[in-house]
Amino acid sequence: MKQTKRQHNDLVQISSSNKKRKLENQITVINSNKYLLEDLPNEILYEIFGYLDPYDIYKGFYNLSKRFQNLAINSNILTKINISTISKSNFEDYYQNIIIPNRNRIKLLRLSNPFTVDIIFAPPRTILNFGHLEILILDSVQIRYFTKVFRHLIELPKLHSLTISLTDYNQSLDVIFSNIFHLQKLKYCKIEYEIKRLEDEPVQLNFTHRDFSPIECLIINGRFPFNGFKNLLWRLPKLQHLSINCLVQPYYYVKQEKLPHIELKDLKYVSLQFDFIDFHKFEKIIKEFFYRVQILRLTTHMDTECLNAKRWQELIMSYMPYLRIFDINHEDYFGKNNFTYHHIINQFNSSFWMEKKWFFTHQHDQKNQLGSGILYSTTPYRRKDYTYYWESVGPICSNIQKENFDSVKHLYIASEEIYGNCVNYFPNVNELSIKNEFKTSGDSIIAILHRMIPLRQLTKLVIESHLFPMEDIINLLRFTPNVHTLSLNLYILDDFNINSNKQKEICQYVLKKNKIQNLILNLRNGNIIISPIRHRARRTNTTKENTNKNKKKNVEAANSYKFYQ
Repeated sequence: MKQTKRQHNDLVQISSSNKKRKLENQITVINSNKYLLEDLPNEILYEIFGYLDPYDIYKGFYNLSKRFQNLAINSNILTKINISTISKSNFEDYYQNIIIPNRNRIKLLRLSNPFTVDIIFAPPRTILNFGHLEILILDSVQIRYFTKVFRHLIELPKLHSLTISLTDYNQSLDVIFSNIFHLQKLKYCKIEYEIKRLEDEPVQLNFTHRDFSPIECLIINGRFPFNGFKNLLWRLPKLQHLSINCLVQPYYYVKQEKLPHIELKDLKYVSLQFDFIDFHKFEKIIKEFFYRVQILRLTTHMDTECLNAKRWQELIMSYMPYLRIFDINHEDYFGKNNFTYHHIINQFNSSFWMEKKWFFTHQHDQKNQLGSGILYSTTPYRRKDYTYYWESVGPICSNIQKENFDSVKHLYIASEEIYGNCVNYFPNVNELSIKNEFKTSGDSIIAILHRMIPLRQLTKLVIESHLFPMEDIINLLRFTPNVHTLSLNLYILDDFNINSNKQKEICQYVLKKNKIQNLILNLRNGNIIISPIRHRARRTNTTKENTNKNKKKNVEAANSYKFYQ
């Protein structure tokens, strides 16, 4: 199966490469003969359009002539409208000339600015004009628009994929999910939302017996109450892929609805992150719903039972016999008893785990606290993010291994000390977050980071510590010319002062060479966002809880999606 997929991907890449080479050859011939743009045949123009965003086609070609207007309007590219950063006036023009005439042809619609939702869905029933819409992506939408638009989404006959990011706080999750479950053609759903802390106010999550959904892939980025987890699974009989990034135990009691048994025959992939979930309760979910699961990814902390290798072995053998990937990341603390921690995690080295080829290693989060640590699956490491803690120099932990971290895109350095001869290499990282001002063993911070990641590859840099020297940040920016988003603690600037001509020259060099478009200055109760960095600033008022959250908005178009890999 894997080989077939790989062969298919290779054929697609070869075909795409051949098309690109053919187009380049045609353009070379055209350049040598000094043709004008107007002389190009329609076939070549359509091939060029294939490499451009629909809005770029509109801005670059629409107003050239009537011929180019017709080409733009008739292009199949305009069936996929992806509107990200755009001014309101430009969007209104684009809306009138491109979107309205093509509403009945559009198959994919992505809106990333709140005002675009206001314009397109005013009145909300306007959505019915998008009769061929298959994929809808709404980023930064207020809950009031969500409820209005959803009344009419149910009437779209071809809508099978929905991605939505809600901006305001919401405590009535049943309103959100009940609306989603009423979309009877929906196969893919990714939703991102924020709620207040569950201990402050109960979250409503009540489904009716009619709330069954055909969803096959569900991704929830938001705090979801564990006492509603079973209820959720029961409403999704065709579920294949499930991911929840924060499954949390509420501080209040909710009487559980008695539900008949249901077998999720198609559920193959489960990825969950726990926030103080009792393992005994999760074990019941495994026994009832996870029999067919092939891939299980868990992120847990502070529950010793999650490190009970024998208990896991019995669960897997009896209730997850098809499991082929067991990927766990668990953080725990056992005080100063170093032996206890290492004795527990060494139980994962038994013959059962070896035969399955499931291997584990660990880190310690602090140099002098070897009784605490992070156990995680390895060989290979499969996750896209990695937190780097303290790494021992001597033979304190004999089973700490050097690993292959090709999958990692986001490296988070939480260590306060890094030794140059101990670091792993992360070849594909494009986002770097630094929590502390870390010490090095003689080498500069730049030299250490250069041995860990390809600095020129970075596109996002986040410095959380207010103690991290501003001079080091500026030097780091010299070696990261492709960073487009920079996030700093505002208090870093308090003591920043350019005293020498050399520092002035470095600052001027960075300003000329950098590609930074977004500068985020973190406050205790909000952020100042400067975007683009040299032009305008705006402040977003957010709560302290919101500030501490991961603000990455990765709302992606789901043209085609894999349920598991």
